[in-house]
Amino acid sequence: MDEAKTETGTLPVDVCVQHARDILASQLPQLKDKGYDFAPPFRQMTIQLYLLGVMWRCGENLHLPIDARDHAFHALQSMLISDGMSKKEAGKRIAFLSSMSKVEGGADTLAVAVGYEATLNDNSMVSVFEEYRHETKVSGALWRLFERGKKIMFIGGAAAAVVTIWAVTIFLPKTEGIDILAAGLIAAALVVIPTFLIGLLIYRLKIKKTNPPASSPL
Repeated sequence: MDEAKTETGTLPVDVCVQHARDILASQLPQLKDKGYDFAPPFRQMTIQLYLLGVMWRCGENLHLPIDARDHAFHALQSMLISDGMSKKEAGKRIAFLSSMSKVEGGADTLAVAVGYEATLNDNSMVSVFEEYRHETKVSGALWRLFERGKKIMFIGGAAAAVVTIWAVTIFLPKTEGIDILAAGLIAAALVVIPTFLIGLLIYRLKIKKTNPPASSPL
């Protein structure tokens, strides 16, 4: 997208990106001091939506010939690419953020709305994360449990399949190839399915614990 330069000779995208970096630099130390334990994907998404709001407001002050919100997505994509993300990955990320930038009903998400009003050192990013501090579904502990579960299912299932195929091949050499493969798949399933069910049970228990049912009226 071709853009006219501002009065200082700088492209509007660069102005918005630099403004977002300045705001981010002033907010991250405050966020770090809080010691929140959020899932990395949630933390990354929330910060990026917050920066979208920051860039949106910045673009409005530049009197752009296009919609300032659309320009903010373009600026955020430019920022992601400059931070090392490939153009293809950045495009997919922007599409995802676009789908997450509004809640049901069309209103902007909290992170976008707060970012739009943000100023240097105003503690606004902390106020966003504070809203999710007790939300188990986005906690770092649950995310780590999920990641460990995936590794157990992948490594354990693969190991069980290999050992079973090896054992059947050695001790039952006359077994058909399809039967050997089936035995390996069954062995893998005996590891994967219980691990998945245990993980699901732990997840449900954690969610139920943080969302207790309302007390029945007397």
